[in-house]
Amino acid sequence: MTIERRMTPTHEAPYRGLRVLDFGQGIASPYCAMLLGVYGADVIKVEPPEGDWSRYLGTTYGSHTALSAVYNRGKRSLCLDLKSEQGIAIAKRLALDCDVLIEGFRPGVAARLGIGYEALAKDNAGLIYLSVSGFGQDGPYARRPGSDSVAQAFSGLVSVNVGNDSIPHRVGTTISDVATGVYAFQAIATALFARASVGTGRWIDVNLAQSTAALLGHKAAEYVLEGGAPRALNVPAGSYRTGDGWMMVTLVNEPQYKRLCAAIGRDDLASDPRFADFAKRADSADALMAQLREVFLSQSTETWLGRLHAADVLAERILTPGDWLHNVHVEATKAAVCQDTPGVGPVYAARTPGIAGLSEDDLRPAPDIGADSREVLLDAGFDSAAIDSLIGAGIVRTSQR
Repeated sequence: MTIERRMTPTHEAPYRGLRVLDFGQGIASPYCAMLLGVYGADVIKVEPPEGDWSRYLGTTYGSHTALSAVYNRGKRSLCLDLKSEQGIAIAKRLALDCDVLIEGFRPGVAARLGIGYEALAKDNAGLIYLSVSGFGQDGPYARRPGSDSVAQAFSGLVSVNVGNDSIPHRVGTTISDVATGVYAFQAIATALFARASVGTGRWIDVNLAQSTAALLGHKAAEYVLEGGAPRALNVPAGSYRTGDGWMMVTLVNEPQYKRLCAAIGRDDLASDPRFADFAKRADSADALMAQLREVFLSQSTETWLGRLHAADVLAERILTPGDWLHNVHVEATKAAVCQDTPGVGPVYAARTPGIAGLSEDDLRPAPDIGADSREVLLDAGFDSAAIDSLIGAGIVRTSQR
């Protein structure tokens, strides 16, 4: 069955009718699959008997952590033992009639199991097959284990995130995993667009290391062009402690610097030849920023934001995720979405950018392990007696809830 005959897209659900098998665990692969589900695809999360390892990374709530509850919304769960021949046979049968298959095994494992791209594409030429890994499917580092922190370190991201303690730090969220999920999603989207004309699918290789490096944008070019010691980009941009909290101040052109100095009552800093332009300010960053830190400590965040915004200077209060969730702008624009998840409670997340309307509100919550095993197999043509036999043999498992 081709995608054209099966899909019934709308702006709210452009992938309605698309069938996705998600063998991924953790964040990157599941997030990519979740995005497909946000746009209307039927996503089947295929989990081992012990479940996706992200269900145990952090504080657990029922069968979930915050990670698994957020990145597995909109899916059905099939618990399948891929260590058995019958489990592999079921996976192959499901793959025959899916449009997209996502896997996050170590390179070579899927092929060894018999569910690699070449094996499956023989009987499903239109299959879009995505492999997500730490360092890619080939190259000298292909067999190395990867993770979000490892990718941040390898890509150069940690090196450019130096704190006031002069220590390079990882970014405090799973930014490599999330970026990989987004890049993977766009790669699948373009492959689906091409398939409508070409008629065949393809194998897509996306990895954490490359995805994180891509996030750094101009940094590689800057490093080479500036001889390995690039100046700070827009001094005196940065985080500043105020009388009652923290705020971020930044600037992107010279007039903004002069307006900043006027707004804080320090016109002398605007006329000081050491701080005449971005390049000179970068060379004298310590002297300039030390003076600004002293100034900003003298008033509250609200006072400074009032002055800076009135002067058309880029600045904002530094919020916690909880502050963001309850911010008046976030509430007014419905920028957050919540799913009531059984065994967990309300699970909040930022709304996916670009979604038409509020369709994400209707996503099903992240499932328990094997919550939909029976339903998925019935949809695939298995009869009830065969499913009961598979469950009895431990090849397929269902939710205990």
